Amino acid sequence: MNPPKQYTRVLTIAGSDSGGGAGIQADLKTFAAHGCYGMSAITAVTAQNTMGVRAIHAIPAAVVRDQIEAVLEDIGADAIKIGMLFSPELIRTVAATLRRYAVKNIVLDPVMAAQSGDRLLLDDALAALRDEMIPLARLITPNLPEAATLLGRDSITGEEMAEAARELAGFGCENVLLKGGHLPGVRRDDALYWGEKNRSIILPGQAVATRNNHGTGCTLSAAIAARLALGQDMETAVRAAKGYVTGALAAGSAYQIGQGHGPTQHFFRFWPT
Repeated sequence: MNPPKQYTRVLTIAGSDSGGGAGIQADLKTFAAHGCYGMSAITAVTAQNTMGVRAIHAIPAAVVRDQIEAVLEDIGADAIKIGMLFSPELIRTVAATLRRYAVKNIVLDPVMAAQSGDRLLLDDALAALRDEMIPLARLITPNLPEAATLLGRDSITGEEMAEAARELAGFGCENVLLKGGHLPGVRRDDALYWGEKNRSIILPGQAVATRNNHGTGCTLSAAIAARLALGQDMETAVRAAKGYVTGALAAGSAYQIGQGHGPTQHFFRFWPT
């Protein structure tokens, strides 16, 4: 008798986006697009659309802990993507819970603000994020403003990205992907510090002309988590995920959903565009 087939399992710990473009919704779409079985632990419920965030309701930390435990005790996970954590209490609870499980691939997107600029991390949560959560991650994926905040700088230029990525690894994570989406002009280069190999890699990219860029950070980190779960090494997973996001942006550029920043096209490889 043949043994039963197994899914590649990826858990997202993040906030819910009622508009469907970011957060839990974007993560689950991305996992599915990569052939993975997605699971979720919801940290906050947001009322938002393409124009911005209207309200945030944080889920009690104990309930978030119960969601994570329920998934890991029964189903398990080959990788975990972590997004919006919002409060210091929640960060400490999630970190303490994950320490009790031997999950190899934790990808942390240190979400601090939405595409609209609305704050998604309380001011007093930054220290907990830096000290409690970052050391648990195999990879963190900050954008330039997030990286500057973590490092206590006003800004980070394109020329400083490789050095800043290596410096961020000093907080205890093995690898850092510093995203260049906020760079001026058309270049969208990212800097990967692959600490497992002690290598700094610049990943070139070009801006896609579209307003439909809501949830790109969530989508990128979810795609990396999925590819790590599938067994790819760090550089291969990051390069492939970056290509996936670029394809999703390009495929979704002709659509209009809402009046603001619409979503990417997560299933562009399967749906006609």
